[in-house]
Amino acid sequence: MGDTVQTLAYGSWPSPIDAALAAAHDGHPDFVGFVGDEAWWTEPRPAEGGRRTLVRRRADGTEESVLPAPWNVRSRVMEYGGQPWTGTVREDGPVVVFVDFADQRLYVYEPADPGSGPRPLTPVSSVGGGLRWVDPQVRLEHGEVWCVLEEFTGDGPSDVRRLVAAVPLDGSAAEDRDAVRELTDDRHRFVTGPRISPDGRRAAWLAWDHPRMPWDGTELLVAEVTPDGTLGEPRTVAGGPDEAIAQADWGRDGSLLYCGDRTGWWNLYRASGDVNDTDVEPPFLLCTREQEFGGPLWTVGRRWFAPLDNGLIAVVHGRGATALGILDPESGEVVDAAGPWTEYEPTLAVDGSRVVTVAASPRSAYEVVELDARTGRARVVGARHDDPVDPAYYPEPQIRTFSGPAGREIHAHIYPPHHPGHVAPGDVLPPYVVWAHGGPTSRSPLVLDLQIAYFTSRGIGVAEVNYGGSTGYGREYRNRLREQWGVVDVEDCAAVALALAEEGTADRDRLAVRGGSAGGWTAAASLVGTDVYACGTILYPVLDLVGWGVGQTHDFESQYLESLIGPRAEVPARYAERSPTEHADQVTAPFLLLQGLDDVICPPAQCERFLARLEERARPVPHAYITFEGEGHGFRRTDTMVRALEAELSLYAQVFGLNPPGVPALELVK
Repeated sequence: MGDTVQTLAYGSWPSPIDAALAAAHDGHPDFVGFVGDEAWWTEPRPAEGGRRTLVRRRADGTEESVLPAPWNVRSRVMEYGGQPWTGTVREDGPVVVFVDFADQRLYVYEPADPGSGPRPLTPVSSVGGGLRWVDPQVRLEHGEVWCVLEEFTGDGPSDVRRLVAAVPLDGSAAEDRDAVRELTDDRHRFVTGPRISPDGRRAAWLAWDHPRMPWDGTELLVAEVTPDGTLGEPRTVAGGPDEAIAQADWGRDGSLLYCGDRTGWWNLYRASGDVNDTDVEPPFLLCTREQEFGGPLWTVGRRWFAPLDNGLIAVVHGRGATALGILDPESGEVVDAAGPWTEYEPTLAVDGSRVVTVAASPRSAYEVVELDARTGRARVVGARHDDPVDPAYYPEPQIRTFSGPAGREIHAHIYPPHHPGHVAPGDVLPPYVVWAHGGPTSRSPLVLDLQIAYFTSRGIGVAEVNYGGSTGYGREYRNRLREQWGVVDVEDCAAVALALAEEGTADRDRLAVRGGSAGGWTAAASLVGTDVYACGTILYPVLDLVGWGVGQTHDFESQYLESLIGPRAEVPARYAERSPTEHADQVTAPFLLLQGLDDVICPPAQCERFLARLEERARPVPHAYITFEGEGHGFRRTDTMVRALEAELSLYAQVFGLNPPGVPALELVK
């Protein structure tokens, strides 16, 4: 690249960030843990069928993939999964227990004896979705693994029970379901794995029931662990229908720690955790900041805090963005780790004064980071970010707050077109794509995303909108979407798009909307209900509320619409009124629809019904529908992501009149 800056039209800038490069860097390390004094974690392998492997960091600093292909360390409990592995050390070396995605069995593996390979600990069931496991905890002294069992009792997605169970480490349950000890009954629809107190006498876990989602209301349960390894009758010590407990754990002094949102923010509390005495002091609030010390429990086993041996607590916290800090529970003070990272994942592990997590920034992808709580020094210890191209091509994001209907605040990240060697003619405004995140009870983090850079480095701006209902801004902001899904999210995305056009940042005639899952719903609803966008990209979406719910999606979200839309029994007409499928005839903008054929969360039937309604029009809208075999909810394979990205860029090129070099043309049905 020379020093001369050339003038070229937006969308025609040549970029070294192609779709293959963006796909190769999709996904990030997750689920950190210590095995002895070694840090371990899971890591994606898009080029190996989208599997996740288990990685260890040896004492000499080298990283090693513990399990070769096709082993895939990933749970399907509640379909979104959660903590899929755990490990400990015996005299002869590490012992690892993990869930393999293919059959969902628990396996035990001893890397010191690789010739033996992983051995199954649990059986296979042919009933419905089978037997599934998540959030394992090894109890070597008892020869067991305690975890969550999800057991299907029929062929329907809601024919399922969940409970806390103990699996023998000797493999006796590999062919015998009866060898699995059930530690709790299935009185609650959903549970997390138990956390055992330091003295081994108490266990704490979370539970909730339909129609609540875990960010609406959960219960914190405590039970006695009897000498024979069973659990006594549980007692609810915190939470309820209107308080969401996101995580619970035990302090080293035996006190019970948890994060709940009774103040309107997920804050950290300390309680006695006494099993028998109901006349105890109320929980003590450890830090009064209006920040989130917790988050939405989409996957089981998430950790926003971890107690240290010295009584301090490692915490992931923030408002919008997140930081890693050390909380003094006596003073309420938090000292944050120094470093370039602006986003920390809710996965923490501690070993003495060492704290390991996963972090990223707008200039670096997610890395495994270790903090020394004694010195405050943080460093990268795994999955180190390595710039695949000159970072001059990375976008330069702006943190913005916009004004929406009734003056409500809307948080967004704006990524203007950016290229070190090219600019556009000064009298032309750039096209912009509004990105609606999934969830919808989630948010867009401010981190380096090469899929965003794929567009911005070619001259197309991106606006990530954390619309009302997003997490990270307190419960009141989160609750804006209650019974307003398809309204508030659509309005907020449109407000940001129009504000960018009105202030002269974006071209009003070249605006697009895109999103996946719940974001796909928002994108489709935006094309149906507004005239803001010239086109849109819809990935694995919800499109038909009438046909998405009990019996037609997975159990976890089967009653999510009760809060997002309203009680189905009371407002049945609203389900049809809000559905893009019911109003497909109102779509006038070209669109791209992308769908995995193995998706059980948003099944292909959603797209098929939408397209069938669209075909009833006298003059069909230009569109393309691309399906991918072997892909579920969210794309994980390199070839899938490459085709999806190039198809999306081609759509914008055709609609906006762009000329991106080297991009295959997408054939639109007209």
